[in-house]
Amino acid sequence: MTEPAEQPSKPVNLGLGYTWEELHCGDRFRTLRRTVTETDLVSFISATGMLEAIFIDAGFDGAIAGRAVPGALTVSLIEGMQFQTLIQRTGLAMLEMSMTAHAPVVVGDTISGLIEIVEVKPTSKRNRGIVTSCVEISNQRGEKVMTYKVKRLVAGKAELELQAA
Repeated sequence: MTEPAEQPSKPVNLGLGYTWEELHCGDRFRTLRRTVTETDLVSFISATGMLEAIFIDAGFDGAIAGRAVPGALTVSLIEGMQFQTLIQRTGLAMLEMSMTAHAPVVVGDTISGLIEIVEVKPTSKRNRGIVTSCVEISNQRGEKVMTYKVKRLVAGKAELELQAA
């Protein structure tokens, strides 16, 4: 039988994202893979009002083979994976984003994101930082389908400690 510790150790929080101080230029992260489903498409276009024929008509005779999904859905799925990991409780605001579509994504494609931190700088107050990252989204064949650059306001260590108190 082991003796109990004199003072219980403080538990480590699981699932917290990185503070701006923990991120550095050149850091790279890969999301999990995610297959885009018909339900994803229907839910997204219904919620956003993107009821364009190319998205609502399975028989639409367009330039893209398969059930095309909006680029905004593709970005949203990768952003969601980052919210659950990289910026959980530390991401405070999206300040700017620019994106480029390179190839279509269709229902049944499996996508993943590669995130590279390209700039980290502190703000003038409140222990926060501005973190800029470039994200490359690829499909199951390793083809680049979308890239985007995003600038976020990210919490610092002191701010997280205040949230936990």
